[in-house]
Amino acid sequence: MPSLTRSAVSYIESLSPWPQDGFGLDRMHALLGRLGSPQRRFPAIHVVGTNGKSTTTRLTEALLAGEGLRVGAYYSPHVRSWSERIRVDGAEADFERAVERVRPAAEDATQFEILTAAALTAFAEAGVDVAVVEAGLGGRHDATNVLDTRVVVLTNVALEHTEVLGDTREQIAAEKLAVVRPGCTVVLGEQEWSELARANGAAEVVVGGGSNLALAVMAAEAFLGRDVDPHAADGVSLPGRLEHRGDAPLEIWDGAHNLAGLGYLLPRLPDREDWVVVASVLGDKRPESMLEALSVLGTRIVATESSNPRALPAGELAARAEPYFQDVHAEPDPSAAVARARELAGRSGAVVVTGSLYLLAELGDSGDRP
Repeated sequence: MPSLTRSAVSYIESLSPWPQDGFGLDRMHALLGRLGSPQRRFPAIHVVGTNGKSTTTRLTEALLAGEGLRVGAYYSPHVRSWSERIRVDGAEADFERAVERVRPAAEDATQFEILTAAALTAFAEAGVDVAVVEAGLGGRHDATNVLDTRVVVLTNVALEHTEVLGDTREQIAAEKLAVVRPGCTVVLGEQEWSELARANGAAEVVVGGGSNLALAVMAAEAFLGRDVDPHAADGVSLPGRLEHRGDAPLEIWDGAHNLAGLGYLLPRLPDREDWVVVASVLGDKRPESMLEALSVLGTRIVATESSNPRALPAGELAARAEPYFQDVHAEPDPSAAVARARELAGRSGAVVVTGSLYLLAELGDSGDRP
């Protein structure tokens, strides 16, 4: 992993993640213009959707690299380090260099806009053959909606960010598929959005199976116009996605941050009688419904909180958990919350840390076992 100097990280962390004057692409276009429009120097596969975006992006990156292409990939959010977000040739890019290339031109850009511009500049500088880019929020007004897009992948659609994207799945799908460029191919994880994709200009719509790998294979094949070897993605894994962290107790970390994410996680956990849940949940993610879903795992929960301003305070999350769990603990410090869960589980028990990728990012390697 490249060494991150304090200057790039502290600068990025000092920036607002939310625009002060509303969502839109004007700032992003202006920033990229000052940087010489790096996004025009390579074609892209744009990955949008509610869940599974990072995994699909990573798998697509691996498949294209397996076909001999030089690939850039952009992810969000990160789990262990900011440098996870920008990759070139299968490795993390020089984060310091990428950010510093953009910083003089940044002006009033937001945190995500600067990170996106840093990634696109790094890809252009490296001369990538293709970039696989994960959208941040939605699509229409997302900073990533500036690409020379050849393929769009819509993984799935569930209710999220309703205050920005809309109150229904149909409205949210429309925001996400607004990234479609006329003539591109759209790969869908859900067939119901086929007509919308065509209405937005898709030349071809391909509907895949239920797995992220199936979507990635179809995206890579749509870009290349030929079959790819799916075994090139064997062994691909991401931090914080069904991540096995230890055996005594068994410990799994997963950043499932909404009901749909929990719907994927819960049936894939090992069969244990009474998990101890460590959770932080953002206030706009239907916390009661998430807590009710998590309660199928067992009777014990340690409520904690990330530093994200939308995270429920640990005490409030604990209060909301009481109707669903018999044994409820509140511990604001994430590392202390994990340590408490390990004590409750004992060496023969099981712990799952979930509810938010921001929680896992905050834990980072501080959650390593003693």
